[in-house]
Amino acid sequence: MGSYPPGDVIFLLKEINGLIRETETEDREELIQTGHHYSEMLPIEYRPTKEYIELFHQTLQTSAKKVALAVAIVAELIQATKGNNVVIASLARAGTPIGILIKRYLESIHRLHIPHYSISIIRGKGIDENALLYMLDKHPGAKIQFVDGWTGKGAITRVLQKAIKSFNEKLGTHLDDDLAVLADPGHCVSKFGTREDFLIPSACLNSTVSGLVSRTVHRQDLIGPTDFHGAKYYREWLSEDVSNLFVDTIAKHFHELADTAKQQCSMHLIQDEEQWITWSGERDIQRIQQDYKINDINLIKPGVGETTRVLLRRVPWKILVNRMDNPYLAHILLLAHDRGVPVEERSDLSYSCCGIIRPQGEDNR
Repeated sequence: MGSYPPGDVIFLLKEINGLIRETETEDREELIQTGHHYSEMLPIEYRPTKEYIELFHQTLQTSAKKVALAVAIVAELIQATKGNNVVIASLARAGTPIGILIKRYLESIHRLHIPHYSISIIRGKGIDENALLYMLDKHPGAKIQFVDGWTGKGAITRVLQKAIKSFNEKLGTHLDDDLAVLADPGHCVSKFGTREDFLIPSACLNSTVSGLVSRTVHRQDLIGPTDFHGAKYYREWLSEDVSNLFVDTIAKHFHELADTAKQQCSMHLIQDEEQWITWSGERDIQRIQQDYKINDINLIKPGVGETTRVLLRRVPWKILVNRMDNPYLAHILLLAHDRGVPVEERSDLSYSCCGIIRPQGEDNR
Protein backbone atom coordinates (compact mmCIF):
# COMPACT_ATOMS: atom_id res chain seq x y z
CA MET A 1 0.00 0.00 0.00
CA GLY A 2 1.05 3.58 -0.60
CA SER A 3 3.13 5.51 -3.11
CA TYR A 4 6.41 5.47 -1.15
CA PRO A 5 9.18 3.03 -2.06
CA PRO A 6 8.94 -0.06 0.18
CA GLY A 7 12.44 0.72 1.46
CA ASP A 8 11.06 3.90 3.06
CA VAL A 9 8.07 2.45 4.91
CA ILE A 10 5.83 -0.58 5.21
CA PHE A 11 2.19 0.23 5.97
CA LEU A 12 0.75 -2.23 8.47
CA LEU A 13 -2.75 -1.46 7.26
CA LYS A 14 -5.51 -3.43 5.57
CA GLU A 15 -6.54 -1.99 2.22
CA ILE A 16 -10.30 -1.38 2.23
CA ASN A 17 -10.78 0.06 -1.26
CA GLY A 18 -14.29 -0.71 -2.46
CA LEU A 19 -15.48 -1.56 1.05
CA ILE A 20 -16.23 1.93 2.32
CA ARG A 21 -17.56 5.13 0.78
CA GLU A 22 -16.52 8.62 1.82
CA THR A 23 -19.11 10.64 3.74
CA GLU A 24 -20.02 14.24 2.94
CA THR A 25 -18.39 16.62 5.42
CA GLU A 26 -21.65 18.01 6.88
CA ASP A 27 -23.18 14.54 7.25
CA ARG A 28 -20.00 13.17 8.81
CA GLU A 29 -19.81 16.03 11.29
CA GLU A 30 -23.40 15.42 12.40
CA LEU A 31 -22.74 11.70 12.81
CA ILE A 32 -19.56 12.30 14.86
CA GLN A 33 -21.26 14.78 17.18
CA THR A 34 -24.27 12.50 17.70
CA GLY A 35 -22.19 9.55 18.89
CA HIS A 36 -20.78 7.81 15.83
CA HIS A 37 -17.04 7.20 15.99
CA TYR A 38 -14.93 9.17 13.53
CA SER A 39 -12.86 6.09 12.66
CA GLU A 40 -15.92 4.33 11.23
CA MET A 41 -16.21 6.84 8.37
CA LEU A 42 -13.92 8.52 5.87
CA PRO A 43 -14.19 12.16 4.86
CA ILE A 44 -14.17 13.14 1.21
CA GLU A 45 -10.60 14.09 0.33
CA TYR A 46 -10.16 17.82 -0.20
CA ARG A 47 -9.15 18.61 -3.77
CA PRO A 48 -6.75 21.55 -3.52
CA THR A 49 -7.06 24.59 -5.78
CA LYS A 50 -4.18 25.59 -8.04
CA GLU A 51 -3.46 28.54 -5.74
CA TYR A 52 -3.32 26.22 -2.72
CA ILE A 53 -0.93 23.78 -4.43
CA GLU A 54 1.32 26.69 -5.39
CA LEU A 55 1.30 27.77 -1.74
CA PHE A 56 2.35 24.25 -0.69
CA HIS A 57 5.33 24.29 -3.06
CA GLN A 58 6.33 27.78 -1.95
CA THR A 59 6.10 26.78 1.72
CA LEU A 60 8.10 23.61 1.09
CA GLN A 61 10.96 25.56 -0.44
CA THR A 62 11.07 28.26 2.24
CA SER A 63 10.77 25.91 5.22
CA ALA A 64 12.76 22.89 4.01
CA LYS A 65 15.86 23.60 6.12
CA LYS A 66 13.78 24.38 9.21
CA VAL A 67 11.90 21.08 8.89
CA ALA A 68 15.14 19.22 8.13
CA LEU A 69 16.78 20.53 11.31
CA ALA A 70 13.77 19.47 13.40
CA VAL A 71 13.92 16.00 11.82
CA ALA A 72 17.66 15.78 12.45
CA ILE A 73 17.29 16.74 16.13
CA VAL A 74 14.55 14.15 16.68
CA ALA A 75 16.56 11.48 14.88
CA GLU A 76 19.62 12.24 17.02
CA LEU A 77 17.49 12.04 20.18
CA ILE A 78 16.09 8.67 19.10
CA GLN A 79 19.53 7.26 18.35
CA ALA A 80 20.96 8.61 21.62
CA THR A 81 18.18 7.21 23.80
CA LYS A 82 17.15 4.04 21.96
CA GLY A 83 20.46 2.93 20.49
CA ASN A 84 20.95 1.21 17.15
CA ASN A 85 18.46 -1.66 17.54
CA VAL A 86 15.34 0.42 17.07
CA VAL A 87 12.17 0.20 15.00
CA ILE A 88 10.32 3.34 13.95
CA ALA A 89 6.54 3.08 14.25
CA SER A 90 5.01 6.17 12.71
CA LEU A 91 1.39 6.96 13.47
CA ALA A 92 -0.59 7.00 10.24
CA ARG A 93 -0.96 9.18 8.51
CA ALA A 94 0.63 12.47 9.63
CA GLY A 95 3.54 10.60 11.20
CA THR A 96 4.39 8.62 8.06
CA PRO A 97 6.45 11.21 6.12
CA ILE A 98 8.18 12.19 9.37
CA GLY A 99 9.11 8.58 10.08
CA ILE A 100 10.52 8.27 6.56
CA LEU A 101 12.64 11.38 7.07
CA ILE A 102 13.97 10.12 10.41
CA LYS A 103 14.82 6.76 8.81
CA ARG A 104 16.62 8.51 5.94
CA TYR A 105 18.58 10.74 8.33
CA LEU A 106 19.78 7.79 10.38
CA GLU A 107 20.82 5.98 7.20
CA SER A 108 22.55 9.02 5.71
CA ILE A 109 24.33 10.36 8.80
CA HIS A 110 24.75 7.29 11.05
CA ARG A 111 24.72 4.49 8.43
CA LEU A 112 21.93 2.80 10.37
CA HIS A 113 19.30 0.85 8.45
CA ILE A 114 16.26 1.13 10.70
CA PRO A 115 12.99 -0.69 9.98
CA HIS A 116 10.06 1.70 9.60
CA TYR A 117 6.39 0.82 9.78
CA SER A 118 3.31 3.00 9.66
CA ILE A 119 0.55 1.88 12.03
CA SER A 120 -2.84 3.10 13.17
CA ILE A 121 -3.82 4.71 16.44
CA ILE A 122 -7.35 5.98 17.04
CA ARG A 123 -8.65 8.25 19.77
CA GLY A 124 -11.28 6.32 21.72
CA LYS A 125 -10.15 2.92 20.40
CA GLY A 126 -6.40 2.80 20.96
CA ILE A 127 -3.48 1.47 18.97
CA ASP A 128 -3.48 -1.39 16.46
CA GLU A 129 -2.28 -4.22 18.67
CA ASN A 130 -1.94 -6.59 15.71
CA ALA A 131 0.57 -4.17 14.23
CA LEU A 132 2.50 -4.12 17.51
CA LEU A 133 2.55 -7.92 17.60
CA TYR A 134 3.80 -8.03 14.01
CA MET A 135 6.72 -5.68 14.78
CA LEU A 136 7.64 -7.55 17.94
CA ASP A 137 7.64 -10.84 16.03
CA LYS A 138 9.73 -9.47 13.14
CA HIS A 139 12.22 -7.62 15.35
CA PRO A 140 12.63 -9.44 18.68
CA GLY A 141 14.64 -7.44 21.17
CA ALA A 142 14.36 -4.17 19.25
CA LYS A 143 13.05 -1.00 20.87
CA ILE A 144 10.04 0.62 19.23
CA GLN A 145 9.99 4.40 18.83
CA PHE A 146 6.58 5.93 18.06
CA VAL A 147 6.65 8.97 15.76
CA ASP A 148 4.09 11.60 14.80
CA GLY A 149 4.17 14.94 13.05
CA TRP A 150 3.18 17.31 15.83
CA THR A 151 1.19 17.63 19.03
CA GLY A 152 -1.99 19.62 19.50
CA LYS A 153 -3.44 19.51 22.97
CA GLY A 154 -1.89 16.08 23.55
CA ALA A 155 -4.86 13.77 22.96
CA ILE A 156 -2.92 11.21 20.91
CA THR A 157 -0.07 11.31 23.42
CA ARG A 158 -2.52 10.26 26.14
CA VAL A 159 -4.12 7.60 23.90
CA LEU A 160 -0.67 6.15 23.19
CA GLN A 161 0.29 6.07 26.88
CA LYS A 162 -2.97 4.34 27.85
CA ALA A 163 -2.79 1.87 24.95
CA ILE A 164 0.83 0.83 25.59
CA LYS A 165 0.19 0.43 29.32
CA SER A 166 -2.74 -1.88 28.55
CA PHE A 167 -0.73 -3.83 25.94
CA ASN A 168 2.22 -4.31 28.31
CA GLU A 169 -0.05 -5.49 31.13
CA LYS A 170 -1.83 -8.02 28.89
CA LEU A 171 1.25 -9.49 27.24
CA GLY A 172 4.02 -8.88 29.74
CA THR A 173 5.94 -6.73 27.26
CA HIS A 174 7.96 -3.63 28.10
CA LEU A 175 7.28 -1.23 25.26
CA ASP A 176 8.09 2.44 25.82
CA ASP A 177 5.13 4.76 25.38
CA ASP A 178 7.14 7.84 24.47
CA LEU A 179 6.26 9.76 21.32
CA ALA A 180 8.72 11.68 19.14
CA VAL A 181 7.40 14.60 17.06
CA LEU A 182 8.80 17.41 14.95
CA ALA A 183 6.85 20.15 16.69
CA ASP A 184 5.52 20.01 20.25
CA PRO A 185 3.61 23.26 20.89
CA GLY A 186 1.47 21.33 23.38
CA HIS A 187 4.50 20.69 25.62
CA CYS A 188 3.49 17.07 26.15
CA VAL A 189 6.45 15.00 24.86
CA SER A 190 10.18 14.98 25.61
CA LYS A 191 11.44 14.09 22.11
CA PHE A 192 10.81 16.99 19.74
CA GLY A 193 12.59 19.06 17.15
CA THR A 194 11.04 22.36 18.21
CA ARG A 195 8.32 23.73 20.45
CA GLU A 196 7.48 26.39 17.87
CA ASP A 197 4.03 26.05 16.32
CA PHE A 198 5.23 26.36 12.74
CA LEU A 199 3.90 25.04 9.46
CA ILE A 200 5.19 21.60 8.55
CA PRO A 201 4.35 21.55 4.81
CA SER A 202 3.04 17.98 5.00
CA ALA A 203 0.20 19.33 7.19
CA CYS A 204 -1.08 21.36 4.23
CA LEU A 205 -2.46 18.35 2.36
CA ASN A 206 -4.10 15.02 3.02
CA SER A 207 -3.28 11.78 1.21
CA THR A 208 -1.25 13.42 -1.56
CA VAL A 209 1.58 14.15 0.88
CA SER A 210 1.17 10.97 2.95
CA GLY A 211 1.71 8.22 0.40
CA LEU A 212 -1.84 8.41 -1.03
CA VAL A 213 -3.18 6.66 2.07
CA SER A 214 -6.40 7.72 3.78
CA ARG A 215 -6.81 8.29 7.48
CA THR A 216 -7.25 4.96 9.24
CA VAL A 217 -10.52 3.13 9.75
CA HIS A 218 -11.74 0.69 12.36
CA ARG A 219 -15.20 -0.77 11.87
CA GLN A 220 -16.16 -4.26 13.00
CA ASP A 221 -17.72 -5.27 9.68
CA LEU A 222 -14.48 -4.34 7.88
CA ILE A 223 -11.72 -5.16 10.35
CA GLY A 224 -11.55 -8.67 11.78
CA PRO A 225 -9.91 -9.62 15.08
CA THR A 226 -6.60 -10.52 13.39
CA ASP A 227 -6.62 -7.74 10.78
CA PHE A 228 -4.63 -4.55 10.85
CA HIS A 229 -6.70 -1.36 10.98
CA GLY A 230 -7.89 -0.30 7.54
CA ALA A 231 -7.20 2.49 5.06
CA LYS A 232 -7.89 3.37 1.43
CA TYR A 233 -5.15 3.72 -1.14
CA TYR A 234 -6.00 6.57 -3.51
CA ARG A 235 -4.27 5.33 -6.66
CA GLU A 236 -6.39 7.68 -8.75
CA TRP A 237 -4.52 10.65 -7.24
CA LEU A 238 -1.10 9.43 -8.39
CA SER A 239 -0.62 12.26 -10.90
CA GLU A 240 -1.11 14.80 -8.10
CA ASP A 241 1.00 13.01 -5.48
CA VAL A 242 3.78 15.07 -3.85
CA SER A 243 4.64 12.57 -1.09
CA ASN A 244 8.09 11.70 -2.40
CA LEU A 245 8.79 15.29 -3.48
CA PHE A 246 8.23 16.38 0.11
CA VAL A 247 10.65 13.90 1.72
CA ASP A 248 13.26 14.30 -1.04
CA THR A 249 13.25 18.09 -0.69
CA ILE A 250 13.73 17.93 3.10
CA ALA A 251 16.28 15.11 3.10
CA LYS A 252 18.79 16.89 0.85
CA HIS A 253 19.59 19.29 3.73
CA PHE A 254 20.56 16.64 6.29
CA HIS A 255 24.33 16.69 5.85
CA GLU A 256 24.67 20.45 6.22
CA LEU A 257 22.61 20.42 9.44
CA ALA A 258 23.92 17.26 11.13
CA ASP A 259 26.50 18.97 13.33
CA THR A 260 23.99 21.54 14.57
CA ALA A 261 21.48 18.78 15.29
CA LYS A 262 24.03 16.78 17.28
CA GLN A 263 24.87 19.85 19.38
CA GLN A 264 21.22 20.61 20.09
CA CYS A 265 20.56 16.97 20.94
CA SER A 266 23.40 17.03 23.50
CA MET A 267 22.00 20.18 25.10
CA HIS A 268 18.53 18.64 25.15
CA LEU A 269 19.68 15.46 26.90
CA ILE A 270 21.23 17.44 29.76
CA GLN A 271 17.76 18.58 30.83
CA ASP A 272 15.52 16.53 33.11
CA GLU A 273 12.81 14.91 31.00
CA GLU A 274 10.11 15.98 33.48
CA GLN A 275 11.05 19.61 32.85
CA TRP A 276 10.11 19.26 29.22
CA ILE A 277 6.57 17.95 29.78
CA THR A 278 4.26 20.58 31.29
CA TRP A 279 1.03 20.09 29.29
CA SER A 280 0.80 23.89 29.08
CA GLY A 281 -0.97 23.65 25.74
CA GLU A 282 -3.80 21.67 27.28
CA ARG A 283 -4.34 24.38 29.89
CA ASP A 284 -4.54 27.05 27.21
CA ILE A 285 -7.22 25.06 25.39
CA GLN A 286 -9.24 24.72 28.60
CA ARG A 287 -9.19 28.52 28.83
CA ILE A 288 -10.49 28.82 25.27
CA GLN A 289 -13.16 26.26 26.09
CA GLN A 290 -14.37 28.43 28.97
CA ASP A 291 -14.17 31.70 27.00
CA TYR A 292 -16.26 30.35 24.13
CA LYS A 293 -18.53 28.14 26.28
CA ILE A 294 -17.78 24.96 24.33
CA ASN A 295 -19.04 21.81 26.03
CA ASP A 296 -16.81 19.29 24.23
CA ILE A 297 -13.07 20.04 24.34
CA ASN A 298 -12.58 17.71 21.35
CA LEU A 299 -14.15 20.44 19.19
CA ILE A 300 -11.08 22.63 19.84
CA LYS A 301 -8.06 21.78 17.69
CA PRO A 302 -4.95 23.83 18.49
CA GLY A 303 -1.86 24.31 16.39
CA VAL A 304 -1.15 24.76 12.70
CA GLY A 305 -1.44 21.06 11.85
CA GLU A 306 -4.71 20.48 13.68
CA THR A 307 -6.28 23.73 12.44
CA THR A 308 -5.46 22.68 8.89
CA ARG A 309 -7.23 19.37 9.49
CA VAL A 310 -10.32 21.20 10.76
CA LEU A 311 -10.47 23.26 7.57
CA LEU A 312 -9.81 20.28 5.29
CA ARG A 313 -12.21 17.71 6.73
CA ARG A 314 -14.44 19.08 9.48
CA VAL A 315 -17.11 21.81 9.73
CA PRO A 316 -15.31 24.82 11.20
CA TRP A 317 -17.07 27.43 13.34
CA LYS A 318 -14.19 29.88 13.61
CA ILE A 319 -10.42 30.08 13.45
CA LEU A 320 -8.35 31.83 16.11
CA VAL A 321 -4.90 33.18 15.19
CA ASN A 322 -2.21 34.77 17.31
CA ARG A 323 -1.64 37.44 14.68
CA MET A 324 -2.89 37.98 11.14
CA ASP A 325 0.61 38.49 9.72
CA ASN A 326 2.00 35.20 11.07
CA PRO A 327 4.00 33.80 8.10
CA TYR A 328 3.00 30.22 8.94
CA LEU A 329 -0.71 30.92 8.47
CA ALA A 330 -1.00 31.85 4.78
CA HIS A 331 -2.62 28.52 3.92
CA ILE A 332 -4.92 28.74 6.98
CA LEU A 333 -6.19 32.16 5.90
CA LEU A 334 -6.60 30.93 2.31
CA LEU A 335 -8.61 27.87 3.38
CA ALA A 336 -10.72 29.92 5.81
CA HIS A 337 -11.52 32.42 3.06
CA ASP A 338 -12.43 29.64 0.61
CA ARG A 339 -14.80 28.07 3.15
CA GLY A 340 -16.24 31.33 4.48
CA VAL A 341 -14.98 30.72 8.02
CA PRO A 342 -14.46 33.79 10.26
CA VAL A 343 -10.96 34.39 11.60
CA GLU A 344 -10.40 36.08 14.98
CA GLU A 345 -7.12 37.45 16.27
CA ARG A 346 -6.19 36.57 19.86
CA SER A 347 -2.85 37.91 21.01
CA ASP A 348 -2.92 35.70 24.12
CA LEU A 349 -2.89 32.50 22.06
CA SER A 350 0.22 30.41 22.80
CA TYR A 351 -0.30 28.44 19.58
CA SER A 352 -0.05 30.07 16.15
CA CYS A 353 -3.69 29.25 15.60
CA CYS A 354 -6.61 27.17 16.78
CA GLY A 355 -9.54 25.68 14.86
CA ILE A 356 -12.94 25.39 16.52
CA ILE A 357 -15.41 22.92 15.05
CA ARG A 358 -19.01 24.08 14.85
CA PRO A 359 -21.10 22.44 17.60
CA GLN A 360 -24.06 20.72 15.95
CA GLY A 361 -27.45 22.31 16.58
CA GLU A 362 -25.87 25.60 17.65
CA ASP A 363 -25.70 27.49 14.34
CA ASN A 364 -26.47 30.84 15.96
CA ARG A 365 -23.67 30.83 18.49
